[in-house]
Amino acid sequence: MSPKNDQDERLIGVIDAGTRTVQFCVFRTSHTKEIAKHTIDITTAVPQEGWSEQDPKEILNAVKSCMEIVVNGLGADLVKNIVTLGITNQRETTILWDKTTGEPLHNAIVWNDIRTDSTVDKILAKVPDQNTNYFSKHCGLPISPYFSAFKIKWLMHYSPHVKKALKTNTCLFGTVDTWILWNLTGGVHNGKHYTDVTNASRTFLMNIELLNWDPYLLRYFNIPESILPEIKSSSEIYGKVGDDWPLKGVTISGILGNQQSSLLGQRCLKEGQAKNTYRSGCFLLYNTGNQRVLSTHGLVTTVAYKLGDEPAVYALEGSVAVAGTAVKWLRDNMGFLKDVSKDTESLAKEVFNTGDVYFVPAFKGLYAPYWRKDARGIICGLTAFSTKQHIIRAALEAVCFQTRDILEAMNKDCGIPLSKLRVDGKMSENDLLMQLQADISGIPVIRAESEDITALGAAMAAGAAKGIEIWDIRSGEAELVPIHTFLPTSTTNERDARYKKWKMAVQRSLGWAVPKKSNVMTEERYRMLSSLPGCLYLIISFGMLALSEFLQELEGS
Repeated sequence: MSPKNDQDERLIGVIDAGTRTVQFCVFRTSHTKEIAKHTIDITTAVPQEGWSEQDPKEILNAVKSCMEIVVNGLGADLVKNIVTLGITNQRETTILWDKTTGEPLHNAIVWNDIRTDSTVDKILAKVPDQNTNYFSKHCGLPISPYFSAFKIKWLMHYSPHVKKALKTNTCLFGTVDTWILWNLTGGVHNGKHYTDVTNASRTFLMNIELLNWDPYLLRYFNIPESILPEIKSSSEIYGKVGDDWPLKGVTISGILGNQQSSLLGQRCLKEGQAKNTYRSGCFLLYNTGNQRVLSTHGLVTTVAYKLGDEPAVYALEGSVAVAGTAVKWLRDNMGFLKDVSKDTESLAKEVFNTGDVYFVPAFKGLYAPYWRKDARGIICGLTAFSTKQHIIRAALEAVCFQTRDILEAMNKDCGIPLSKLRVDGKMSENDLLMQLQADISGIPVIRAESEDITALGAAMAAGAAKGIEIWDIRSGEAELVPIHTFLPTSTTNERDARYKKWKMAVQRSLGWAVPKKSNVMTEERYRMLSSLPGCLYLIISFGMLALSEFLQELEGS
């Protein structure tokens, strides 16, 4: 999109560091359309099944490249009008680095990585009734590999570089926003080590009421507070861009996790408004105002945003681990389609329904509202007449059914059914998917036409910060987001009958992933023991097993 020829209008830049891409956008004040942007894809490594890593330096290099390309394209006359920057980012992704060298101590562990399964098992074994919500009164979150604290704990235990940095007191932790901000504001030369409340609320370490690092949780995980960033609001001046970056000297005044940024960009500013973002995963946030609603139906309590000195606004959130990822799996692993964006909708439209096929894409377990890490993906209801078109359509319906799961849980927690659902994200461009969502959920689905709702939210927060004040978030004068509405065409009985079968399919997906046997039991010394007399073998074996369990307890403590 070419920039507007307005040499005097103040502009806002946004760094949007997502799971798969990094982009830099520039917005005009109080307008929803960006005037310039550039995007770069990020590589994700999978060292083992269920693991997901990224190179923190690649993320930084992509940020710098995007900024340089956009700045060069805008020209000096417009660049001088960029008065502030915002940052929005993939959440829960965990980075540890050395504050004296600026070097990452390990690859970033991405939010959907499940390597900490065993740690979660050990913690669950210790809490009463193996209650996944045991700590929710502190942090609002269930015990799950999803959140940053478990990833930090894994790195502290398994990474020798992290262990050394902890001993020398040179280790720093941050989610992606913190890593970018620290480097953007100087890095080893007094870079600002901050995060905002929305990202901090996803670490499992922040007190959801007091909005500070929770001493009880820090003691429980044995994580030193010295490695953690200072928690700030989502809209205030954090610092200025350093000498080695484009836009040197420009202030940075907005930080939001990407899903909270989308909520703000969708203008879900009132209690009871909700949005769903459809990307590799799905993330549905429901604004609960200044009230913290602790879910009893599998949702998480999170900070929606905090604008400067104003009270924090909270949200209930339901996360779907696999949405667009399921369609990419059908392309990459099964060869059912060639181009996700072009072929998915057209192939799914070749059949009128799924032929009673249901696809539960629980590749890494199920997130909200089930929180079952033992679930695995299944396709059921197949007949001799089932085709790839039926399965592709079932993959789209799976996204919609998982969203309805979350909507049902939100209704139970809040008592008021949602009247409409605002949507955004790359997958929301699929008209069939959006119509299926309206039909399966039974409420209107309202799609934002702007491609960069997430970046827009960060622009709004940055422009509203005290000392900047060029964007009045609550003003009716701001340009509204253009919308496209999809209305339900199904009957209540039709949608409920299909949803009942979806629940049957979910039940069949549970219990597939079982804990692996301890390595101790398969090592060479056990094979050697087998040659001993039976009684002596048993005595030594049980002694070694007890020692193994004791060491595992120490590991998890």
